[in-house]
Amino acid sequence: MNERIPTSILVPAPTAWPFMVALSIALIFTGLVTHAIVSVVGAIVLLRASVGWWFDVLPEQKEESVLVGPVVQVSRSSLAVDHLAHGQSIHRVQIPVEVHPYSTGVLGGLAGAVAMAAIAMLFGLLSQGSIWYPINLLAAGIVSSLAAAPVEQLRNFSEAGLIAGTFIHGTISIFVGMLYAVSLPMFPRGASWRSGLLTPLLWSGLVASTLGYINPALNARIDWGWFVGSQIAFGLAASQVIARTTKIATMQNLPLAERLEIEAQRGPEEKSGL
Repeated sequence: MNERIPTSILVPAPTAWPFMVALSIALIFTGLVTHAIVSVVGAIVLLRASVGWWFDVLPEQKEESVLVGPVVQVSRSSLAVDHLAHGQSIHRVQIPVEVHPYSTGVLGGLAGAVAMAAIAMLFGLLSQGSIWYPINLLAAGIVSSLAAAPVEQLRNFSEAGLIAGTFIHGTISIFVGMLYAVSLPMFPRGASWRSGLLTPLLWSGLVASTLGYINPALNARIDWGWFVGSQIAFGLAASQVIARTTKIATMQNLPLAERLEIEAQRGPEEKSGL
């Protein structure tokens, strides 16, 4: 460890290992939509970067002396700053202060499911002359009789296909809608539009790299242009429904007893002692 100089302070020494860890994680996920060798390289880089980062901190943290200069006058900004309201007692304010209720995520997921189903059935109608074609393709993931069925059979109505397709589509849509409801309050204004466009593209890339294992029948017959379009329709519909609903305040400003539901929230008369 460097010795302290009277006119200096000790700060952590600069290191590139955190950047290398971030890069390696990006390579691992990039390999999911490109080639497995990219993920392998990312894993190797992650291992080396983790070891290097470890020895930068343990058994002794690497530090360096930085000279301390005289205090200079800091210019003031004319921009106003929004201050968060303090919580009660010693509770710290957490972000986000307001969140969407889980029921909003369910509604958003259902709205996205309807929009996505409309695009998918339009694809089936234009490409195969049947709205049942995309439904049976989706159901083929869990219905073995549809997995090996010829195209002619997939064009016809199937009760098992309708039930299985509705279950798969509805369950995933509600789950993704709840993820939207949880994550949207954490992002700045305007994120609902960006997430409605960007998230479906990332999801499409993930599906493209794994669909061959999950649903080979769908992977062999899927039209990726229509698939991405249906995903974007889901993202836009779900995000807009969720973003337009009223948020609710988090419980961070309530006393611990009320957050644990040991005591009920007091009214104005009880708080004033009346």
